[in-house]
Amino acid sequence: MDFPQRVQGGDALTMIPYGRQEIDDEDIEAVVAALRSPFLTQGPLVDRFESALAAKVRARHCVVFSSATSALQCAVLALGLPRGSSGVTSANTFVASANCMALGGLVPRFADIDPQTYNVDACSLESACAPDTTLLVPVHFAGQPCDMAAIGALARRRSLAVVEDASHAIGSVHPDGDPVGSCAHSDMTVFSFHPVKTMTSGEGGAVTTNDPLLHAALLRLRSHGITRDPAILQDNPGPWWYEQHDLSGNHRLTDIQCALGLSQLGKLDRFKHARRAIVERYHRDLGGREHILLPRESPGMDSCFHLFATRIDFRALGATRKEAMARLLSLGVGTQVHYIPVHLQPWYRRTFGYGPGMLPRTEAYYEQALSLPLHPSMTDSDIDSVVRAVEALA
Repeated sequence: MDFPQRVQGGDALTMIPYGRQEIDDEDIEAVVAALRSPFLTQGPLVDRFESALAAKVRARHCVVFSSATSALQCAVLALGLPRGSSGVTSANTFVASANCMALGGLVPRFADIDPQTYNVDACSLESACAPDTTLLVPVHFAGQPCDMAAIGALARRRSLAVVEDASHAIGSVHPDGDPVGSCAHSDMTVFSFHPVKTMTSGEGGAVTTNDPLLHAALLRLRSHGITRDPAILQDNPGPWWYEQHDLSGNHRLTDIQCALGLSQLGKLDRFKHARRAIVERYHRDLGGREHILLPRESPGMDSCFHLFATRIDFRALGATRKEAMARLLSLGVGTQVHYIPVHLQPWYRRTFGYGPGMLPRTEAYYEQALSLPLHPSMTDSDIDSVVRAVEALA
């Protein structure tokens, strides 16, 4: 979610939101050209966007979806895992990372985070596995990749499927030079193109994979589970014929959105460079403060930072988080909390009996979490304003 663009109080201030899209004339022209084309949906721009994404992350196949949430749900369904089996993910994530399991008939379980990176800890991930576990969903939090070599080794050892939730991590690169999305250690990788992410298609998501059978299943699941593929049709009386082979809904991305996504993809490297430059400024100007811990990038990682997620000792500041956020907002700085731990959500507590005390590192992080503004359109003046506002909290 995002904050409004302006805040009220004494004098109206232009607010610096924690995240936002950057759209230029080239993006607008691409969308206008799509609107003037014969296809608004299910047209050639979908294939073009998928091919470009696959090439960018060095995957064999890509299927785009109406959102990353839809992409996650269809990725789990495509695996055909036994209903009632369990999957493990991080609780430091948006609810979609776990909901995709529950909606696919799996029991979501949660692993604790690494206190340095806030990503799911590979040892905790293994500890959270049960005899009936069939799936791991590691989340690349804030754009920093998880230790996929360790997670992939765990998956191979226990014969588990792996779906990477890389909603934050388009453009990020592992220490070995492998892009997130190549699926070197996973079955599938999911991306998000929501407006606050590094690049946008309005709403939208994608799944990459190197498995042709998963690719075919994803294509069916994107559109009601329907196929026209002659190789698998049970009957074929004429050119009108189609068959529903899976239970799914409409998760398609339009050509209009793919036009924007293609244009944005061409700017991904620039967006990444701008985000990393802002992160460097924050570390230079806010580093060493007694009551604020800045995000740390693991050695060798080349992260396309989606969030600048800090930890602030609000108790030491003598203010609650709510009071600190209100103070920053009054100074024109929007902030957000990423995330309320999923296992503390009412549905998960009611349905599975989860609750406080289960994941001490995740819960300790949440108590101090606050994301500061980070998006490519931030100016030097914007960064200075954020730094001054944070300094004023002390």
